[in-house]
Amino acid sequence: MTVNGGAFVMSPATTTTTTRASNRESRVALLCRIADYWLLTKPEVNFLVLISVLAGFYLGSAGPVRWLLLASTLAGTLLVASGTATLNEYMERGYDAQMRRTANRPLPAGRLRPGEALVFGLTLSAAGAVLLATEVNTLASVLAVLTLLSYLGIYTPLKRKSILCTVIGAVPGAIPPLIGWAAARGSLSSEAWILYLMLFLWQFPHFMSIAWMYRRDYARAGYLMLPPGDDEGRAMALQVVVFSLLLILASLIPAIMGEAGLTYLVGAVVLGLLFVYYGARLAMVRSNALARRVLMVSVIYLPFIYLLMMVSKVPA
Repeated sequence: MTVNGGAFVMSPATTTTTTRASNRESRVALLCRIADYWLLTKPEVNFLVLISVLAGFYLGSAGPVRWLLLASTLAGTLLVASGTATLNEYMERGYDAQMRRTANRPLPAGRLRPGEALVFGLTLSAAGAVLLATEVNTLASVLAVLTLLSYLGIYTPLKRKSILCTVIGAVPGAIPPLIGWAAARGSLSSEAWILYLMLFLWQFPHFMSIAWMYRRDYARAGYLMLPPGDDEGRAMALQVVVFSLLLILASLIPAIMGEAGLTYLVGAVVLGLLFVYYGARLAMVRSNALARRVLMVSVIYLPFIYLLMMVSKVPA
């Protein structure tokens, strides 16, 4: 930097350094913005969705796996699921701001504008539905759109109106394996509905552990994930234990029907008993630490039970 006639003049070296710093800041800002859009899609939830779709597709395939069709199915479902999650955060941004767990999400924190999230969510959802309809089949696309509409149109507003929201939400939440099966077969059979039943039952101990961990947050925002006044968690404990036991029974159906072998049967019993064990401990103690343990076990249970089913699949 030099002085020329009383005015400061930037030297070329200083100008270059300033430009580089500005470019670096721009890149960082762009990466942060991309990361916020990524967070809107709830990737941790989508991981379990895609595993369910993959299991449904593999188990529904009558012959060799058609990899290109599988890729299209996963991509289309991921787009619809990401759009659904984004639109959910758009709809609940005001309530998210009231909860510690969600206050730093991109919308309540003000890092993204609501209009941006709305356009992003609609674009992802439409792209996924079109991809499934054109590259997979109509049934898979219809199931994905039905999931989106029921989740956003029924479950999301019901969360602040009725304790039945968990039951209602589990209905579209169990559709992903049906999407995979429909993609592979073009239709749904009794085996597909067994997968649906298992995922439906799995959601209750999974969601109840989350509801108990963040019960004060949910109450602050007016969500009825747990019955009002049930401070001791009796309803939560009952659902965790009952649905864990029902899940064991449902998981035995593939072996009973001859769709899976002995390896699956033994593994399903072991995984189910592990689930029930931690669920029973939570029911007795009802602590956040044990609720977190049940949540971890539920996240482990789902991919492992699917893996056992896929490995033990009896050829058609």
